[in-house]
Amino acid sequence: MTFNLSPTPAKAETTYTIGTDVTFPPFEFANKQNKYVGIDMDLMRAIAKDQGFKVQIKPVGFNTAVQAVQSGQLDGVIAGMSITKEREATFDFSKPYFTSGVVMAVAKNSKVTKLSQLRGKKVAVKTGTSGADYANSIKNKYGFKVVTFDDSNNMYEDVTTGNSIACFEDSPVMRYGIKQGTQLKIVTKPAENGSYGFAVEKGHNQKLLKSFNKGLADLKANGQYKKITEKYLGKDASKDSDSTSDRSFIGLIKQNKSALWTGFKETLWLTVVSIIFATIFGVLVGLMGVFPNKFLNGLSTTLIYIFRGLPLLVLTLFIYTGIPSLTGQKIPAFVAGIITLMFNEGAYIAAFVKGGINAVDSGQMEAARSLGLPFGRAMRKVILPQGIRIMIPSFINQFIITLKDTSILSIIGILELTQTGKIIIARNLEGFKVWTIIAIIYLVIITLLTWLSNWVQKRSKL
Repeated sequence: MTFNLSPTPAKAETTYTIGTDVTFPPFEFANKQNKYVGIDMDLMRAIAKDQGFKVQIKPVGFNTAVQAVQSGQLDGVIAGMSITKEREATFDFSKPYFTSGVVMAVAKNSKVTKLSQLRGKKVAVKTGTSGADYANSIKNKYGFKVVTFDDSNNMYEDVTTGNSIACFEDSPVMRYGIKQGTQLKIVTKPAENGSYGFAVEKGHNQKLLKSFNKGLADLKANGQYKKITEKYLGKDASKDSDSTSDRSFIGLIKQNKSALWTGFKETLWLTVVSIIFATIFGVLVGLMGVFPNKFLNGLSTTLIYIFRGLPLLVLTLFIYTGIPSLTGQKIPAFVAGIITLMFNEGAYIAAFVKGGINAVDSGQMEAARSLGLPFGRAMRKVILPQGIRIMIPSFINQFIITLKDTSILSIIGILELTQTGKIIIARNLEGFKVWTIIAIIYLVIITLLTWLSNWVQKRSKL
């Protein structure tokens, strides 16, 4: 008789991918250690621990998170998302985990104190928030115009600089921002009280939704829910914040050097990988445009027209959320970003490849063919060497353009330099200084690449 003494293997924990905003403090933001924290983040992790599953947080922004859940890219979204009838038609919501109201805030020196004073003025809101819904519901009554922003910091800046007369924001978010030094003041009582909920695609991930509700009930029963909310909204809520940190340029660089370095490396990695694939795609499409074949010529022209004509932002979202909604297959954000840049930058490369080859005197091809060389060999031995010399500076310039275009990929949550800047600003609300630092980093890299381009151009003429 034999006995199996090996331990029974533990059941693997299910891992769910959860989308969030991370620019919506105190509900979600990144702390000094670049870890995602806040009421939503702490609740999600505590519920996961209570219910025995794991979560992978994806900081893609509110709008992209919502679209990614609908397309099946993400399992759920928690981002201070208000439960509304319109959203309930598309999503299944958890039981409410927080109730908030909308307040109006104005610049500290403003004399505006009531809604009736907004007539004929501009009001700032953040897209997808209860504040935006509330402002749009009363704008005709009070005669003001709504200006929409993707993040809270830009919305606040629009008011402090005087471009907008006021902004509407969820009460706890606005109060947190003021604690962090935002030069605004709240002038109205909370209105339009609404509830936040965790959401999944309608009819999907019901097990996850039930686990969230069960875990939320457990946290409320054992007092952990109260501890989490008081950590960020209680009297000592600002204890762990950046409000007393060095806010100088040097201070901000020291505090965020690790995050900035990580974002810088991700930007370079995206650029290098994208330009390699874009070059392969562009050269192939460009050569198709000069082959003596009408079908290939037409296909080349069509591909260049489509991918140069589509806005990069639209192409990014189409690949990341549009295609998965049709195929049911998830596409990782990094892969979606590479594909986007490959098609967009590759179309431009194809155009100057065609231009470079066509710039070579047509007599060169005629002479090569008269010597008995077939088209392919004549192209490889005679035309391409001359065309490449013309193309080299354009290739380096396209590398520079690709480097800058990686910033668009922040819309799908890739943590390159731009997304890193957004996350840092969400914590300290130092928009001008942080964007200045980011801009300088880009300018240094681009300057070095420009010098390289000029050097290569001079060498190619020798």
